Amino acid sequence: MHRSLSLGAVVCLGSLVPSSLLYAAADPQVEALKAELAALKQRYESQQQALMVLEQRVRQVEEQPAAPPPKRLTRSPASQPRNNQAIAASGGTGASYGESLKDDSEPAQSVSNLYDEASGFFGGGKFSVETGITYARYDTRQLILNGFLALDSIFLGNINLDRIKADNWTLDLTARYNFDNRWQFDINVPVVYRESTYQSGGVGGNAQGVSERTVTRDPTLGDVNFGVAYKFLDESENTPDAVFSVRVKAPTGKDPFGIKLLRDTENDSLSYPEDLPTGNGVWSITPGISLVKTFDPAVLFGSLSYTHTFEESFSDVSSTLNQKVPGKVKIGDSFQIGAGIAFALNERMSMSFSISELIARRSRIKSAETGDSWSDVKSSDANAAYFNVGMTLAASDNLTIVPNLSIGLTDDAPDFTFSLKFPYYF
Repeated sequence: MHRSLSLGAVVCLGSLVPSSLLYAAADPQVEALKAELAALKQRYESQQQALMVLEQRVRQVEEQPAAPPPKRLTRSPASQPRNNQAIAASGGTGASYGESLKDDSEPAQSVSNLYDEASGFFGGGKFSVETGITYARYDTRQLILNGFLALDSIFLGNINLDRIKADNWTLDLTARYNFDNRWQFDINVPVVYRESTYQSGGVGGNAQGVSERTVTRDPTLGDVNFGVAYKFLDESENTPDAVFSVRVKAPTGKDPFGIKLLRDTENDSLSYPEDLPTGNGVWSITPGISLVKTFDPAVLFGSLSYTHTFEESFSDVSSTLNQKVPGKVKIGDSFQIGAGIAFALNERMSMSFSISELIARRSRIKSAETGDSWSDVKSSDANAAYFNVGMTLAASDNLTIVPNLSIGLTDDAPDFTFSLKFPYYF
């Protein structure tokens, strides 16, 4: 039976395979064809394995979101060279702005600008010059009652409503020098223009009559200040960028002491200063620390500083007309805290939102009228809180435009402050 099956298989094979191949088994050409066929099979198996690996990679990509999350920044953008410096270092001839961002290891310029504004520390260049203009609006009303309440319902005495409107313009010129991405030295020179309007009711005994006086101060030098910053911690996966700074303010502006109060001839309840100050008249030192940390796509930042003022002697500390009283003044120390969050909208633009608060203690004065003891100046303490909305716009590789709006949240803060700065990096 087995023999018959083997014979049948031979007959079938003979019917399928040409007889010329059966008889050419010993031909050398056939052996060469067999070797070539084996090589083709081996390459085919290698291609199959490569296709399987490629298919697996495609499936992994399809399982990921359509837009991958932004790459986490593992170090401060300040430590990265700016785009034009990177091109010069590589021997380029000046590529376009878009081409300079092809390297994923370099953060977008808007992110670098966020770090510069949040930490006050830049590392993109050796030198920076900044021109800024700030406008502050202050409008307050105060109701003064001088009398007593009769029969629990009738007020007998003088009722006076005072109002003060102030417009302050400041032109800031700032120069910064960065050394080795660790040390930074800067100097700030402000030029101040002020205009204040004082209003009070009760002209001629008429409750509806209002008198006002406007006092202006031509553009004058304010208090020049300079600072030193040291970056003692670089950002990593678990630590933020940390910068410690010390600022010193010099009393180069017009101090507020010895300015006389004048009384309106038409309204005895209205008093206004004969001049407006542009500085506080004393030396001060402000140590502070700022922290910046990225949590893509956001940047978190915070700052804390403390200002200590030194007592100063003045030839006149009295505001009474035709009276000169020498004395010493100690302006109250203050500390300021702030925190916020920022987002890079694209490669050129970013926005930030923050809250800051300044708390100042009462000032003290010692004069011939008070003797050798210090006396507190009433209503000289302050609590000024702000809500800030800022933006950074990279106009070019070197020029940045930084608008900022601060809205006052407490009575001691200006109603709003708007600033526009133009830092230029060399």
